[in-house]
Amino acid sequence: MREITFSSHPDQIIQDLGKDRLLEHLTSMLLVRNFEMRAESAYLQGKIGGFFHAYIGQEAIQTASIAAAGTDHFWSTSYRCHALALLLGVDPKELMAELYGKETGNAKGRGGSMHFFAKNLLGGFGIVGGQVPIATGAGFTIKYKQLKDKVSFCFLGDGAVAQGAFHESLNLASLWHLPCLYIVENNQWGMGTAVGRALAAQPIAKAHAGAYDISFCSIDGMDFFHCYSGIKAALAEIKATSKPVLIEASVERFRGHSISDPGLYRSKEALKHCMERDPLSIMFKTLSHYGIVDEERYKVIDKEQKDIVLEAMRYAEESSWPDPITLEEGVYAP
Repeated sequence: MREITFSSHPDQIIQDLGKDRLLEHLTSMLLVRNFEMRAESAYLQGKIGGFFHAYIGQEAIQTASIAAAGTDHFWSTSYRCHALALLLGVDPKELMAELYGKETGNAKGRGGSMHFFAKNLLGGFGIVGGQVPIATGAGFTIKYKQLKDKVSFCFLGDGAVAQGAFHESLNLASLWHLPCLYIVENNQWGMGTAVGRALAAQPIAKAHAGAYDISFCSIDGMDFFHCYSGIKAALAEIKATSKPVLIEASVERFRGHSISDPGLYRSKEALKHCMERDPLSIMFKTLSHYGIVDEERYKVIDKEQKDIVLEAMRYAEESSWPDPITLEEGVYAP
């Protein structure tokens, strides 16, 4: 076990990614934010049913992962899967239609908010920690089939760390030297329980990496640049050692656990304080400092993404409901 160290100075990252790609990543973060805010509104109007877990406040982590690695890997995540699907290029219309339960949706209206998928996205998972063994299996596939330079990314919340599947998976990934990158998005609240009252061993990455003899690092999940540097360093470690890496991304969601959670377990002052470190604001301020984007251009990009989402909502509302005759299609039967 070793702690991975890295430098996150924006100068090097700007040189690495370039102006155009950084603007693309800012645009992606704005798309995710607009998508979820307007989907929340539609839910409250009764147009969307079921469960809805927002990623608002956590956008920098998965955006930086795509920036550091590209999309050609295996990706697994929890029920907070809207952002990852968008970042992997799924059409917002298709995703919004899925939230509305329409036949033009990502899973033909059968999956809803927690079950988006894409070419390399192995699905969102409604069971806490359910994606971790799947991601580990994807890592085994990469090794067995000798898929060069591919990694199995696994995003999970701090609440999943107490699940047995997490520990079994890390144990096997370490024993079998699987190219897995486990990223714990520690948003401080497993549903309504503070992480300090739920997990005996902390910091999460350091405590659990030691148990399974794998390398680890900690990143500021609110800062795209810090996330990018840490994930880039973790990928280099996986390539050098052919072993998994555990990352803890410290972040704080701006919403309750789900849309039905009023979040009364934290004060308004605490919420206001964490929102002062909005990932979008941090990204904008850094890019603005380097002359890459100004406030006017930022507003234009934001409006463009808002318009994309509004068009997706119109598409979803105008799409047809699934025909009941198709109910049993796609269901396995022996």
